[in-house]
Amino acid sequence: MKTFLFLPLFLFSLLATCQNAASQTANPSTYLRDLKKEMQVEWPKNRTINIVFHGHSVPAGYFKTPEVNTLNAYPALVLKKIKNQYPSAVVNIIVTAIGGENSEQGAHRFDDDVLTHKPDVLFIDYGLNDRRLALEESYEAWNSMIQKAKNQQIKVILLSPSPDQRVDYSNPDNELKKQTDQIIRLAEEHQVGLVDSYKAFDFLYAKKKKLKKYMSQVNHPNKKGHELIANETIKWFR
Repeated sequence: MKTFLFLPLFLFSLLATCQNAASQTANPSTYLRDLKKEMQVEWPKNRTINIVFHGHSVPAGYFKTPEVNTLNAYPALVLKKIKNQYPSAVVNIIVTAIGGENSEQGAHRFDDDVLTHKPDVLFIDYGLNDRRLALEESYEAWNSMIQKAKNQQIKVILLSPSPDQRVDYSNPDNELKKQTDQIIRLAEEHQVGLVDSYKAFDFLYAKKKKLKKYMSQVNHPNKKGHELIANETIKWFR
């Protein structure tokens, strides 16, 4: 009788463990391990590393519209941090982001505008603007882009949305939290990387005056806000 009970429990435990392992986001300490080794190679044996940021106005560098402050947006800040850590690396930061765009539009031009650059690493950031889409629509667009990238052996890292001061963050079911939960789900399903920008700003949500100090306008971070995102992003290269 004891054996009879043990086997189903054992199999159930094993199945649960496998399911849990299959639903994890990538590990920051190992996901880019091979690439980080390449970034330490010196001339003349090194090669050019392409890192693409695909998304909407935030990675594009829009501060207070129409100002585009490219050098203080998080892709440029990430490049600076990467170069501090890997001084011998030749790194191209390629921004394919377009202000006002959502993930369906980004998925439509993905082959021509993103895959042509042959990224080593691809960051996707559309959560802020995907509120204009049904969750099912944005899921399909993100899923399509992730799968196409994975098919070409590209490392993918997803970003949850940065703040919008109009959002009621006291509501745990607010529209940006829904986007965040879905992006986390996609990262887990595909076992790719995650930069949780939503969580990075969490300490500011309770007081709008504090949050405002990190924003250049209602839905665009200023340099301090971009630094928060860059600090989370650079963890993937340490």
